[in-house]
Amino acid sequence: MTISTQPPLRRALGLPLLLLYGLGVTIGGGIYVLVGATAQHAGIHAPVAFLFAALVMAPTAATFAELAGRLPVSAGEAAYVRAGFNSKPLAMVTGLLVAVAGIIASAAISVGSAGYFRQFIDLPDVVLVPAVIVFIGAVAAWGILESVLLASILTLIELFGLLVIIFAGLFFGGDIVARLPEVVPASFDPALWTGIFSAGLLAFFAFIGFGDLVNVAEETHAPEKTLPRAIFLTLAVTTVLYVLVASIAVLAVPPQELAQAGAPLGIVYTKVAGVPAHVISAIAIIAILNTVIIQIIMASRVCYGMATQGILPSVLAKVHPRTQTPIVATVLIIAISLLLALTFPLQHLAEATSRIILIVSCLVNAALVCLKWKRIPAPDNAFIVPVWVPVLGFVVSSLALFF
Repeated sequence: MTISTQPPLRRALGLPLLLLYGLGVTIGGGIYVLVGATAQHAGIHAPVAFLFAALVMAPTAATFAELAGRLPVSAGEAAYVRAGFNSKPLAMVTGLLVAVAGIIASAAISVGSAGYFRQFIDLPDVVLVPAVIVFIGAVAAWGILESVLLASILTLIELFGLLVIIFAGLFFGGDIVARLPEVVPASFDPALWTGIFSAGLLAFFAFIGFGDLVNVAEETHAPEKTLPRAIFLTLAVTTVLYVLVASIAVLAVPPQELAQAGAPLGIVYTKVAGVPAHVISAIAIIAILNTVIIQIIMASRVCYGMATQGILPSVLAKVHPRTQTPIVATVLIIAISLLLALTFPLQHLAEATSRIILIVSCLVNAALVCLKWKRIPAPDNAFIVPVWVPVLGFVVSSLALFF
């Protein structure tokens, strides 16, 4: 059953805003929060873990790019699985997994923000974390254009912060440039690679941007063309930034010191630039807030899309007549995120998110294989990949689950 009594979502997003949207969610969750946790597992080879995660997710990104053109709808993953397997229950499971991943991710990033906030305000997590989630949730309920415009401005600021670290590390970081080859493993020692793969599981958390992108398809102009471009640009830009920033971080600061730091990139900035960490910590807070808002938007749109498809209760499809946002779904996401953030530590939340993302990746890749096997044609202007791409995406995502 399709619900048609609600006003439609507002189509307000083009490629520039979509790219900034994708970069904002990936960068904030990926490097500002997780660089210390990946260094704890992989040591000086943490940049390789980020590169490994990007390579694993690349085929799935291409799969999303085609499916976004075939079915440009909210709750995209659920729609893809339903079309591929012709199974409403499996679609419901997929959609719920995506929504849960967004909820857990917003909780994880909110927890990770506390260390940076304490550089300025000495308050306990039980105060800081709820304040972050409630404030950002209110912005997400305000309106999609307003939310994404704010997220885009914050993204430009967080990109500036990473570029400052890269510039300072490469030009004022002493022997960092000469030591860059050290981040590449010199042997195939199983213990060393086990640490890298473990860090890679955390790093998958950093590549959730293109999954978020497909869930604003109904608010995007010409989604069959715009979304694939935004997906590939997001993956390429974030991979380069992650590898460079992680390399500078582990070469400038001992990995164990990074792992124990509440504000890891603040320490890196101080080491390479010789100035207090407050500027980069402020930028990190902006990056983290940006990612939380995008995760809340994504999870609420998944719930809305599943409700309009008759998979979830129709009350979640309620759109506020003034803001034209799914208000009930947004409030629900805020409440669950708050509960999780006050209950679980950052690393457990990030690992849970990564595993859910990989499971969804397996389902989405398999759905595209089914669509191609059944010879269901794509629209004329849709991006198309050969069948081996979703097959490869399914295989590597399945294997990554065991790391």
